[in-house]
Amino acid sequence: MNKSKIFFLLSLSFIGGIFGTSFYYPRIINNFYIFASLILALILLFVFYKNKKVYLAVAAILFFLFGVWLTNIKLEKINKLDTTKKQFAGEIIITKEPALKGRMQTIIAQTENGEKFLISTSAYVTYNYGDKLNVSCELEMPKNIDGFDYRMYLAKDNIFYLCKNPKIKFLENNQGSETYTAILKIKNKLQEKIIAFLPAPQSGLLIGLILGGDDNLSKEMQDSFSATGLTHIIAVSGYNVTIVAEYLMLLGIFLGLWRRQAFWFAIVGIFLFVVMTGFPASAVRAGVMGGLILWAMNQGRLANAQNSIIFSAGVMLLWNPFLLRWDVGFQLSFLATLGIVYFYPSIEKYAIKKQGISFFNEILFLTLSAQIFVLPIILTNFQKLSVISPLANLAVLPIIPLTMLLGFLMVLVSFILPPLAIILAWLTFLPLKYETTIIEWMANLKFSSVEVLNFSWMWVVGWYIILIGFLFFSKRTRQKHNDPNFLMGNISESEKI
Repeated sequence: MNKSKIFFLLSLSFIGGIFGTSFYYPRIINNFYIFASLILALILLFVFYKNKKVYLAVAAILFFLFGVWLTNIKLEKINKLDTTKKQFAGEIIITKEPALKGRMQTIIAQTENGEKFLISTSAYVTYNYGDKLNVSCELEMPKNIDGFDYRMYLAKDNIFYLCKNPKIKFLENNQGSETYTAILKIKNKLQEKIIAFLPAPQSGLLIGLILGGDDNLSKEMQDSFSATGLTHIIAVSGYNVTIVAEYLMLLGIFLGLWRRQAFWFAIVGIFLFVVMTGFPASAVRAGVMGGLILWAMNQGRLANAQNSIIFSAGVMLLWNPFLLRWDVGFQLSFLATLGIVYFYPSIEKYAIKKQGISFFNEILFLTLSAQIFVLPIILTNFQKLSVISPLANLAVLPIIPLTMLLGFLMVLVSFILPPLAIILAWLTFLPLKYETTIIEWMANLKFSSVEVLNFSWMWVVGWYIILIGFLFFSKRTRQKHNDPNFLMGNISESEKI
């Protein structure tokens, strides 16, 4: 076994330990069993020290146990928290840009001792990142909502309490990071420019494409995106990030950079793009996954990017093991990237052999590759299947790069030459109008989406077992047909005939 496969096996073992412990929750694994398993693994290594396969097996066990231990200590911390309601009165600092939903806003606050909790309050008074507030409220543990584990959903972000019926008094601002505050100011300024130059819902769509999020779209429009399977284009997905990176690569080459230099220029651009969105976890994941796909495509090694993806997932889980089970965004980003890496090359090769591959075929195959891998997660969490998603993606995605380019130019020119920005706004409005019209029309079709209730975890496991089996036998078949001995055998048989 070569080093690449050993690395893959050990990384997978670590992730497997986190996976097993996460789904064993709410029970906690006794540390005695972890310690006993560790001793047995070391004894096995001592007895069979001459066998290299035993070395590999023991290493895999150790990585698995590390994943178990890491997740276990995090879960123990949560189980030791006081579940009774308690009063809080004191000073807090807003650690993240408040999220607005209709007439309400949610605020993530942190006390002086580092404890985080979630505040829900009216949007009548505007609060910002870095504001220092005096708050008095009743803290209580989050409760599950219709089977949704809201407690663990917040725990993944180190938020363990809800601040009920808050009484808030503003003290002072600019208590956060100066750099992050400056980034958010730039983001808000860009958002204001887009709203000033474009009407709704087109302005909301462009904000989603460039800055991420659907806060500026109406509830009806959000439902239309969900029904057509196009939510990913306004969620700072790997797709958006890849578009930005491709534009930056072209710009770098136009400026005289070599392709390798232009690639790093694009990687830096991805980082700045993610920073501009405010550094939400979803954007960080998208940046990592989009950067990996760009790297693999640039190197011509899309089918061999598995180690990079597994490594990236491992690093994220090392930082926060709760992402694997309780962060649907992480699951979707990770699985969609795997789908593109494992499934798309096979479809692409088949299509090229048959009739070649066009730009529209590429979009369709990329969409199908990603959706085949994320489908069980979508059905489990959202109970809705978008039947029209492939067609909607095919109709909308080819226009997205042009829309983003025109949108970027419009915003940029608005700071320099506002009259010219008005002309660019009209040009930007046209593709946005097309996209919103298509999305609304397709969402209103009777067969656009269907409800899938009670999609249990057993169906999820079965789906991925079948998918892994298909990929395994597909790979074996390709290897067999590429084997010179197999080809020579066929030639010999034909000569005999």
